[in-house]
Amino acid sequence: MNKRSGTESRKRILRAATKVFTKHGYEKSSMRMIAVASHISIGGLYLYFKNKEDLYVTLMKCRMDDYADTLSTSLDEVQDPAGQIRAYITISINYAKKHKELLLIRGSEFGLKPGTDVKRKFFQRQQRLVEEIIRNGIASGVFRPCHAKEAGRIIRSAIRGFIVSVIFEEDSVFSPEECSNLILHGLMRREHEKSHAIYE
Repeated sequence: MNKRSGTESRKRILRAATKVFTKHGYEKSSMRMIAVASHISIGGLYLYFKNKEDLYVTLMKCRMDDYADTLSTSLDEVQDPAGQIRAYITISINYAKKHKELLLIRGSEFGLKPGTDVKRKFFQRQQRLVEEIIRNGIASGVFRPCHAKEAGRIIRSAIRGFIVSVIFEEDSVFSPEECSNLILHGLMRREHEKSHAIYE
């Protein structure tokens, strides 16, 4: 088996595993089901992954890396901290819409144990990223002084809630624009805005 063929087979397995895990959940999925969906023998499947947990964690890492790369590329193109927060929220929400299987990445919140350490480190990196944006915004005078860590947790919790909504309550899904506006501007009107209130 040449390297290119092996890489393609691995990608095919991961695509099939995504469908199987999404449809049946982690616990009810099996290596045999994934082998059938991949059009590969069960023995061939074990040449690439030692067990279901290994396959799941690999899939999870691939999805997280893809999300992180997409986010990093977009944030590098934005210098303004407010713009970076908008980009972070928009990319996270749109990525969740496009990849409903993100539920797999958030699995620890639903009782899934595989890859807990990997997921924890990923979320910690995301938390530090948001905190850094907020601190830069405070230092530059774009954001008012606030507790950067708590603000970061609030932003990430809003996105986490969105992902749960995508899976379970599609009618409650909100737009990234409204989420960004609410987080960046809040609900309270400023003094100079009170005389120009518009009621909808």
